[in-house]
Amino acid sequence: MNNIDTASSLFGLSQRLPPRNEQAEQALLGALLANNKAYERVSDFLLPDHFADPIHGRIFDAIRRRVERGQLADAVTLKAEFEHSGVLDEVGGTAYLGQLLSAMVGIINAGEYGKAVHDAWLRRQLIDIGEVVVNNAFGADAALDGSGQLEQAEQALFDLAARGGNDGGFVTFETALVGAIDIAQLAFKRSGGVTGLTTGLRDVDGKLGGLHPSDLLILAARPGMGKSSLAVKICYGAAKSLLEEARAIDPAAKPKATVAFFSLEMGAEQIATRLLSEESRISGDRIRRGDIGQKEFDKFVQVSREISALPLLIDDTPAITLSALRSRCRRLKRTQGLALVCIDYLQLMRPALGTRPENRVLEISQITQGLKALAKEMGVPVLALSQLSRAVESREDKRPQLSDLRESGSIEQDADVVMFIYRDDYYLKQREPKPIAFDNTEKYNTAMTKWQSDMEAVHNRAELIIEKQRHGPTGKVDLIFEGEFTRFADADLHHDGYDGH
Repeated sequence: MNNIDTASSLFGLSQRLPPRNEQAEQALLGALLANNKAYERVSDFLLPDHFADPIHGRIFDAIRRRVERGQLADAVTLKAEFEHSGVLDEVGGTAYLGQLLSAMVGIINAGEYGKAVHDAWLRRQLIDIGEVVVNNAFGADAALDGSGQLEQAEQALFDLAARGGNDGGFVTFETALVGAIDIAQLAFKRSGGVTGLTTGLRDVDGKLGGLHPSDLLILAARPGMGKSSLAVKICYGAAKSLLEEARAIDPAAKPKATVAFFSLEMGAEQIATRLLSEESRISGDRIRRGDIGQKEFDKFVQVSREISALPLLIDDTPAITLSALRSRCRRLKRTQGLALVCIDYLQLMRPALGTRPENRVLEISQITQGLKALAKEMGVPVLALSQLSRAVESREDKRPQLSDLRESGSIEQDADVVMFIYRDDYYLKQREPKPIAFDNTEKYNTAMTKWQSDMEAVHNRAELIIEKQRHGPTGKVDLIFEGEFTRFADADLHHDGYDGH
């Protein structure tokens, strides 16, 4: 007995027939032939491929085509369609249509028959996936290792769930109104009108209303603008609010949900160092070099203890695939709860295993569509960082625009919110006057004085430009950026200890 035979016998695959419900198939077709209005009960989830008997699938397809064209589909009209095709010869010819009519129990049960047919199909698909998983796992010369096979299996199950679910459809307007009132009530009770998860930045929350479930938010900037720092700040703010919310009820309580930060560029230790630098107000560069005194080190340790309880998890897997990210989020939601997902950054991700996009634009499109689907499936906001194209550098006004998004079409289309970081001092610093560019010292000194004045005016100033917001206003939010601590804060001279320098 070989490995495959062993696998089949272990799981009882060779002794059992795949599930099928022939009676439900016949009763459904009979109901459809008796009254075409019964098609409305199954039209949104049932397909010809869902029938175990291919002949039944062909009959259902013929009924579907005629009904959707506004034509009558009954035993007489289908008899003319099937008479010369020979499709029904195996089951006794067109007389079989009459037998289906006699199998009908009642058109009111058509929806239940359809669900029974769909359920049997779903279980057949699960068996197929299971057999592939078993066979691949037993295969010594498999193209993928164990981790790759696990990822592939999870992707296959997700794809089946995505195309096989029949729980969609309409909700009544009354139900929708109840949900809208709940959101409004939450905003009324909270200060600042924040209905979503807080970002930890007062003015950003005021503009966005917090981070909302099922939203895909894109945070984009040119390299060096601080998008990773702002993302860490937002994740920290969200995790802190989750912890405070739990401890307000019980000081010993653990948060009901976590923040997942997928860092494809920085290591987990680097992110932790950034947070420690920000909260302890000790330069990250000095921390890395060990250039700190005992007093600063004690403060560093104290801050680390304070923030160690934060429900913030970091995954620094490089070039993670969409399917791996999705399966880890699903697992995290099941085990610890999930409140926010952040990806730094999406151009470093890979699409799901088994997909071979024709070009980079299509690849990014698949990733952004997958992230939006993830936000909806998990019911949490997904914040994805993105690079901007070099087109920004060629313009006089360096403020980013939607067209500057790399592979912009799909990113802009799929996102609910698109935000850009812009810092004047970043570009102004590059324009420092050089003596060689001037005829005399006086002109150079004049230019240098003006440059220094301009630099002072924009020192530590940053803008968060909300260029797209599906559910709210666009506009600009002024922020403080302290490069020494890679720290963003609200643009308030008296806010959070900022001293104006």
